[in-house]
Amino acid sequence: MTMTPSYSKLVKDGLWSNNQALVALLGLCPLLAVTNTAINGLGLGLATTVVLILSNASVSLIRNWVRPEVRLPIFVLVIASFVTAVELSMYAWFYDLYKVLGIFIPLIVTNCAIIGRAEAFASKQNLRLAVVDGVAMGIGFTLALVALGAMRELIGSGTLFAQAHLMFGETARGWTLSLGEGYQGLLLAILPPGAFIGLGLLIVIKNLIDERLASRPAAQTRSAAEEVVTTEEKELETAGRKEAQA
Repeated sequence: MTMTPSYSKLVKDGLWSNNQALVALLGLCPLLAVTNTAINGLGLGLATTVVLILSNASVSLIRNWVRPEVRLPIFVLVIASFVTAVELSMYAWFYDLYKVLGIFIPLIVTNCAIIGRAEAFASKQNLRLAVVDGVAMGIGFTLALVALGAMRELIGSGTLFAQAHLMFGETARGWTLSLGEGYQGLLLAILPPGAFIGLGLLIVIKNLIDERLASRPAAQTRSAAEEVVTTEEKELETAGRKEAQA
């Protein structure tokens, strides 16, 4: 019997505990390849999120009609259909961003995070849970893409949101943040090695935060135990004094 997770657990897992980029380490090809700017990461992340939500929903709806022997080819076909729809939509409405992301839009089909969630979760749960899982996992993946892209863009070029107009139109050209005209930038950050280094730094930061959060309950437990021991010692000392006075 399949256990039904709570919505809060799904959101926590998708955004943090089981983040597909920083914990499961899935979808590393687009994660490392297109995140030389924050906008590139945001564009690909949103496209992946849309595919995740739609594929999770579809797989959940057809889960009782698909035979186990052919489920994976069917899931891939479903995912490929939605990727094609997203690709054509970006070609129509975000053509400049489409040209920048290039081959990595159709390669969403091969993203192990999408087929993994379809097989491991959506094929076993109802529609609502499947959609929530798709939203949470997609947003978590997008946040990782944007964080890595922002880090590399800021260090490598000294700017942030320099290509915002690719997604938000000409009015977004003024959104660019800069470290100053004198900043030369670190070329390594926007090259492939910089992507690996940046991803490693994000994973380290996440693990440090997890360790800090995990140590708090232990510290609180020790503090409470010490307070109990101290209280008992004081009570024994007080009782001893009373007996001595008697």
